[in-house]
Order: sequence, then structure tokens, then C-alpha cells
Amino acid sequence: MNKSLPIPFLIDFDGVINLYGKPAPYAGEFLNYLKKYKIPSFILSNSTLRTKKDIKDFLLKNHLHNDSPVMTAADAALIYVKKNYERVSVYCVDNVKQEFEKYIDNTNSQAVIVGDMAESWSIEILNEIFLKVNNGADLIAMHMNRYWSPEGNKFVLDAGSFITAIEYATDKKAVLIGKPSPIYFQTALEMLSYPTNSPFIMLGDDIELDITPVKKLGGKTILILTGKTKLPLSTSDSPDYVAKDLAEVIEILRRVYPLPT
Repeated sequence: MNKSLPIPFLIDFDGVINLYGKPAPYAGEFLNYLKKYKIPSFILSNSTLRTKKDIKDFLLKNHLHNDSPVMTAADAALIYVKKNYERVSVYCVDNVKQEFEKYIDNTNSQAVIVGDMAESWSIEILNEIFLKVNNGADLIAMHMNRYWSPEGNKFVLDAGSFITAIEYATDKKAVLIGKPSPIYFQTALEMLSYPTNSPFIMLGDDIELDITPVKKLGGKTILILTGKTKLPLSTSDSPDYVAKDLAEVIEILRRVYPLPT
């Protein structure tokens, strides 16, 4: 990589910029800082309840000015389907499922694509997926989140818990698209026009999905305490930096990215 290029900066969306449907404190200042100093950044979401359009609409609605590209795990799954399949079954929320419309064939599926279904999970749905995968279809996981928090004080099972049940029943391993898969981070680097082995920095709120996988790839990490993770930390995969909010992240960026003279 050309050493004159600044290090790319990847940013988690939920728990960092979006806190339970509202902008995080200092989100505007944070995004303006990235824009002002031309830090090459990319916003990533492991959500499969929305697409990049939904995230852009959120930013626009809340007057958050952002020039960074955006990608969700659902968007990445669609890219993967386009490259590898002609016929798939898709299990996720309707607004995301529509993105796969031209590839959906529930009678002769080459693969089963699974994302989050919110409150629509049932034993019948799980058995449908099981039968298709057991009969030869590939199992593709948009993400493998174990649980998530639709509200600040409530946690519920996420798609990863159900996909794990299918893996166990069929004795097949799902192809993982979203975090913590290296594919997801490397796709973002490629879309920023960087080699996939480039050094990079990741800002996230989740040790398991944001910090540990990036450290394995040799990247630097900033853990923010506005989402899933709270102090004290109980992991050996310590982040390079810890910030209580986006204001502190800006201060970290001042040290990491030398300002133009």
C-alpha cells in the first residue's frame, strides 16, 4: 500500500452512531470531523433488519452529514449471492428479502440465506430451513449474532442462535458473511480502494464481533462504551483504545491521524 495514504477507518453503526433508534451523543461532531480531515472511513452494520439505504435514511433524517460508504450484513450477503448462486431461499424481514427478489426460488434452492426475522421465528420456519439444507442446499448466514438488544434494557435471541441449531441438525457449517468474518472487513477495504491486507482501524462496541476479529487480522481497535460492552473488561483481547463516547473517539483520532499542517 502507498504509505502516503491514511489508514482506513471502519465504523460500527449500532451501539456507536445509532443508539436504540436515536443518534449517539456527538455523532454529528464525529462525522463532521471525518469529513473535514478526509479520513477514509466506512460504516458497517451487522444488522440484517435493514439495508444501507435504511442507514443512509437514518443519517439524513437526523441531519448527520456523512460521505462514507455504508454496508450492512444484508448488503454483503446480496453481493455474495450475486457472485455464487442463481436460485436461493431467503429467510429474513420482508424489507430486506425484497432485495433478493430476482434470485428467490423456494422449490429448487441452491442455498438458504438466513438473516434476522425479528419476532417471526417459529419451529415451522426452523424446520423449513432444516429440510432444505439437509436436502443439499448451502447454508449462508448473513451474521451469527447470538443476541441483540431492541431496547436498552431488553435482550433477545438473534439469528446466530437459530443458525447454530440448523448447523447442529444438518452437520453442515454455515458460510458466514457478516462480522466477525474476515470477508466483511476485507470487502469494506476493497470498496475503499485499499488492498484487503491493508492495516486499518476499527471502532466498535462489541468485543466478540468488532475487537477480537480485527486484532486477528492485525488491525487496531477502538472500543466505545456506548453499546454492548461495559467496564470492567473481562477478555484477554484488549482493545488498543477505549472511549466512553464519540467525543473521546475524536480525541483518539487526533493522535492517530496527524492533522494537515
